[in-house]
Amino acid sequence: MIGLLQRVTHAGVEVDGVVVGRIGPGLLVLVAVEPTDSQAQADRLVERLIGYRVFEDAHGRMNQSLLETGGGLLLVPQFTLAADTGKGMRPSFTRAASPELGRALFDYTVQRARSQLGNRVATGQFGAHMQVSLTNDGPVTFWLRATAPAGGD
Repeated sequence: MIGLLQRVTHAGVEVDGVVVGRIGPGLLVLVAVEPTDSQAQADRLVERLIGYRVFEDAHGRMNQSLLETGGGLLLVPQFTLAADTGKGMRPSFTRAASPELGRALFDYTVQRARSQLGNRVATGQFGAHMQVSLTNDGPVTFWLRATAPAGGD
């Protein structure tokens, strides 16, 4: 699984003019599922997102995670992150999971994150045309790939 995380001062998602997810300070994460992903990759991605130290401590160092800051987590499904852009002028989406697998693992990821962060987790809407707004803080943006536990990501 791929997570493009952005440290934000605030972020939100609208579908058809209706806000479906919103957070204050925290992480906006665009999430892509690949064909070989399973719950193991989702578990690892959630572990990394919640524990990843991208927030400043008292000394100005990125040394705190969502666990320490109490920030929000906005998870947005985004299959285009798995695109193959290696040739031509049009992306190929053969590296993205089927919509069924993508939805199942995105929903599982949300459930796992909520089991640890509760109502601090908001989401976009799978399969919808979304408008995502954010103020990136820093800017701080990281691309994470969660591999199976033995994969050594």
